[in-house]
Amino acid sequence: MTVLLLLVAILLLLALRVPVAFAFLGPGLAYLVIDGQSLGLPMRLVANATGNFVLLAVPLFVLLGVVANHAGIADRLFDFALALLGKVRGGLGYVSVGVSLGFSWMSGSAVADAAALSKVEIPPMLRHGYPRRFALGVVGAAALIAPVMPPSIPAVIFAGQAAVSTGALFAASVVPALLMAAGLCLVVFVLVRRHQGIEHVGFSRARLARAGRRVLLPILAPVIILGGILGGLFTPTEAAAVGAAYMLVLGFSYGTLKMRDLPRILVETALTTAAIMLIVASASLLGYVLARERVPQALAELVLGLTQDGTVFLLLVMLLMLLLGTVVDATATLVLVVPILMPIAVQLGVDPIVLGVVMIVSLMIGLLTPPVGTVLYVLSSTQRVAVGEVFRGALPFTAPLVVCCLGVIFVPGIATWLPAQLGL
Repeated sequence: MTVLLLLVAILLLLALRVPVAFAFLGPGLAYLVIDGQSLGLPMRLVANATGNFVLLAVPLFVLLGVVANHAGIADRLFDFALALLGKVRGGLGYVSVGVSLGFSWMSGSAVADAAALSKVEIPPMLRHGYPRRFALGVVGAAALIAPVMPPSIPAVIFAGQAAVSTGALFAASVVPALLMAAGLCLVVFVLVRRHQGIEHVGFSRARLARAGRRVLLPILAPVIILGGILGGLFTPTEAAAVGAAYMLVLGFSYGTLKMRDLPRILVETALTTAAIMLIVASASLLGYVLARERVPQALAELVLGLTQDGTVFLLLVMLLMLLLGTVVDATATLVLVVPILMPIAVQLGVDPIVLGVVMIVSLMIGLLTPPVGTVLYVLSSTQRVAVGEVFRGALPFTAPLVVCCLGVIFVPGIATWLPAQLGL
């Protein structure tokens, strides 16, 4: 009954649009006060949760994405992709997926991707006759590649909670992210056949060569970041710092960044990091409360009573993440649920890396699903359209994301092949 009342209080606060961190923190503190415990305990829990060394990579990856955004890297990627694919029927749809895939190697955040790329990609699509819903849908769905493709902030959070190698989880996410991009391109191929009014963009070898030269240095960033991590030259934290420094150098050399921009970049990084860490802290407090009420043990008994099969367990996890992703922030869900699910996964012989990929991919779909749907609200704000309009446009593009997640469940080698090849 105590847990039920706690969950009702949290859901009520979320329904009232209270930020996730405070929706977790308030009921958690109320439980401790009613239970007669000292409030010094939650302070220690909060401090310990945010003091995890693995989480040091989070602000640096956030900084990397913010600098890449302000340095105009998205514009350069868009120009190159447009010069390469613009003449293809529905080319701007493929360009949107390709640019999101390229920018994902630097941003690690779907929200940052959607905010930066929607302003670059959607206006040209509307000018060339693409339906507004199509433009909103493909940009929103393609932005979900960023939290899956390394460097991924959710992967860092999962690795910290599950005590697994961040580098191995990064490597495991590459193939699923590429499959997501391929699936979105397939949906673009199908949908553009229904619209005859779409205009082509002219092709020019000179333009392609010029755009290629402008994008040459930015596309080295993934090589530096991932190559350094997977090659053992950097830890993920060090790679994020090196990547951010590289982006700063590019921005200053291109003239797109000025010294006066640095305070704004640092403030934006600090605000985003603070929001993430506050969610991590509040979710860890709620996790402590659930542990006191023996919820992990009860859930483990329930799952093990339903199945002893790892594949069925992963299907249940996917369903749970899809449901939680519609109402709870992905970071909070990972901090709250990973410590509960990991022991069950180990008992059933499920690879923790596969579990991480399944959880992250399925949670990302929630970013396009009301009522939380952060990406929906970002696109709604930047394009000044109703959230429902964005959701209807994104709905067809969620199918390949679900199929990709199911593929990892039924063919775990999709996630484990690359880490095995790299010896991670």
